[in-house]
Amino acid sequence: MPEITYREAIHDAMVEEMRRDEQVFLMGEDIGVYGGAFGVSAGMLDEFGPERVRVTPISECCIVGSATGAALVGMRPIVEIMFMDFSMLAMEPLVNQAAKARYMFGGKAQVPMVVRMPNGSGSGAAAQHSQCLETLFMHIPGLKVVAPSTPYDAKGLLISSIRDLNPVCFVEHKMLYKSKGEVPEGEYSIPLGVADIKREGIDITVVTTGIMVHKSLDAAEKLSTEGISVEIVDPRTLRPLDVETIAKSVKKTGRLLVVHEAVKTAGWAGEVMASISESPAWDYLDTPMRRLTGKDIPIPYNRILERAAVPQEEDIIREIRAVVKNEY
Repeated sequence: MPEITYREAIHDAMVEEMRRDEQVFLMGEDIGVYGGAFGVSAGMLDEFGPERVRVTPISECCIVGSATGAALVGMRPIVEIMFMDFSMLAMEPLVNQAAKARYMFGGKAQVPMVVRMPNGSGSGAAAQHSQCLETLFMHIPGLKVVAPSTPYDAKGLLISSIRDLNPVCFVEHKMLYKSKGEVPEGEYSIPLGVADIKREGIDITVVTTGIMVHKSLDAAEKLSTEGISVEIVDPRTLRPLDVETIAKSVKKTGRLLVVHEAVKTAGWAGEVMASISESPAWDYLDTPMRRLTGKDIPIPYNRILERAAVPQEEDIIREIRAVVKNEY
């Protein structure tokens, strides 16, 4: 299979779906000539023109509200929010309108739209441009939340998200855009709500998404030299959450560590742990479940402090050792 970047995978998914279905179009700030804040839509204006690559005013509320209306009348908009942080300005149309319309109209109304949201720290963009807010959207019935970690997953999940009949929050970690991975040529899709085992192991289950998958994989490789076998489960879709796959892994390993970049308080690690406590996997745990998360602070601008604010490879190694050896 050819190897492409995460950015190219998302670009290709949009282009292929726009060629396949004339109802699909892209809208957002600076997505035309400029190619988007992270270059994901580069070249799309030349192929599809300004009607289907619609450069919008600087108003996230207007953008998502317009997309909601377009979806309700049969279009399939893809919205690019420049930074996930700015999605707060679009909460009313997204949470009160798009998420609820299908339910309120008894299934007669559909809102097939995707809101793409670059998130995460690591670029020195400071507190207002570096947040991981996926848990906020997980809390809302009617929204689906997708967070791919590889180019393969990004393309396949985005195609499924575009074809879905519900609004999807598609979370893209900005530090993954340059990462590369194998992606098959031709059309394929990955169903929403299905987790993936990124690495098999027998001693501990690590559940994580996005860039933390890669940090966890690096940590697991180092720990393998110590005889610690780490299984890494990537949910890929946070809502709906594939609890069954996670529980099956925990039954096998008897241990669970959840890792995410978002802040600890009310983060989605707590939801995973609660789900396991309510499942048969609870009886298979040999040690208490643990979570490793970002600190409960705004992301600092200073690079050293920024790095200290979120989990790093060495932190994951330390926590895995502690859980496996039951030493806290």
